[in-house]
Amino acid sequence: MQVEELLNEGLKREFKVVITADQIADKLNTVLSQYQSQVKMKGFRPGKAPLSLLKKLHGDAAMNQVIQESVNDSAEKLFADNDIRPAMQPKVAVGDIEEGKDLSFTVAVEMLPNVDIADFKAPALDRLVSDVSDKEVDEFLVKLAEQQKSFTKAAKTTKAALGNAVLIDFAGSIAGEAFEGGSGEDFQLELGSGSFIPGFEEQLVGVKAGDKQDVAVPFPADYHAEHLAGKEAVFAVTVKEVQKAAPAKVNDELAVGFGLEDLAALKVSAKENMSQETAQLSRAYVKRGLLDALADTYTFDVPESMVDLEFKGIWQQIQQDAIMSGESKAEDFEGLEGPADTDEAAEYREIAERRVRLGLLLSEIGTTNSIQVTEQEINAKVFEEVRKYPGQEQQVFEYFQKNEQAKAQLRAPIFEEKVVDFILEMAEITDKTVSREALEKAVSEGDDADAKPAKKTAKKKAPAKKAAAKKPAAKKPAAKKPAAKKAPAKKAAPKKAAAKKPAAKKAPAKKAAAKK
Repeated sequence: MQVEELLNEGLKREFKVVITADQIADKLNTVLSQYQSQVKMKGFRPGKAPLSLLKKLHGDAAMNQVIQESVNDSAEKLFADNDIRPAMQPKVAVGDIEEGKDLSFTVAVEMLPNVDIADFKAPALDRLVSDVSDKEVDEFLVKLAEQQKSFTKAAKTTKAALGNAVLIDFAGSIAGEAFEGGSGEDFQLELGSGSFIPGFEEQLVGVKAGDKQDVAVPFPADYHAEHLAGKEAVFAVTVKEVQKAAPAKVNDELAVGFGLEDLAALKVSAKENMSQETAQLSRAYVKRGLLDALADTYTFDVPESMVDLEFKGIWQQIQQDAIMSGESKAEDFEGLEGPADTDEAAEYREIAERRVRLGLLLSEIGTTNSIQVTEQEINAKVFEEVRKYPGQEQQVFEYFQKNEQAKAQLRAPIFEEKVVDFILEMAEITDKTVSREALEKAVSEGDDADAKPAKKTAKKKAPAKKAAAKKPAAKKPAAKKPAAKKAPAKKAAPKKAAAKKPAAKKAPAKKAAAKK
């Protein structure tokens, strides 16, 4: 094989490879000989069909096999001889194929950089920690009780105030014409909850059972239903009941509603959960500090193709978030391969480049130190994903069992966390005690700094770096909360005339079940 280097620029390489006609002919005869022992032909004993006849009947298939094997074998040898580790799938262009002629093709490849960690030293880091006080637990339980409040029917003469609920029928119209989803019956609306469009709930303050009132409100200009956005609507409202809130008390009964024995057990459970969340926040903070320090210390070239792929993933996530939240529509992104604003696009590309660089660095550290992800750890992650989709467990499980690439995607974050743990064990960490509020703020500000908000087509912020732990979602203190304890603040109307609540604010849509 003859090799000529056509390009040597940064991490990009391109070669021209020539395999002589004699080598191709020898390989072709070898393949045809294999066919000879495998193909049954009428009139010939097994293995006795002449090569000339086999070539006539199966020559094209044999030649395609020869070319594919020659290209693959040559590229593999080429990379080994030149110490090239491809970052992405190489691009191969095969020239004209003629029998009796040399086979020539070009191989364009972007290689992984050599990441030098010979002198690697874990950086000194600060870690913010916070102890959960009894006072914070008590405050949490008060808020928890407020979430469990129920509403009871008030006297007919009671005037509705903010914090009360009203049971209403309503019928909306625009310019005298009813519109789809503009009416409902027996709808429970908590005044001051912000469930309906601005101005609606405030106009019901002071009403009593039996009152009829027209509520005139404009739909917001950015309302998710375009045919209603910015238009003046009038809702004919009939008040059936005024209901007073009855917050749950912080007592043994509240604890029993969460499947616990008594208030003491609820406090223990709450403190354990709050402490766990605090520990997660502390880890998120110190991990971000570690990644920032590594990003500042290691500045090597990264494959452009990997950055392009990461940028594409960021942009797709931005689109998905904006569309699912109702802030944008799919057509808003047609023809856009990134933000229209060049500065904004540059910011996202910097995030993508940083992600790739940190990923390669952590990979090198993990590989050098023989950090492995076990099959048991991957299986545990699979079952974690399966539990996210009640009723679809079998399908999700089979998807991961049959899709090695999907399982590989689960491996990556596990590997990253193990490498981060490995580095943190070596690092000199100084703990600084702060309040829970200060810890949450520090982690949130770090997320904001890492995720630039889109200015035009996507108003939501970009996803945080893969290499940075996200702030954990708040948890309730016990997992055994019975369905009966669900707060009925927004009870479904039993006789709705339409599926949608016309006056309700838009809410972010739920994310699709399939991820990644």
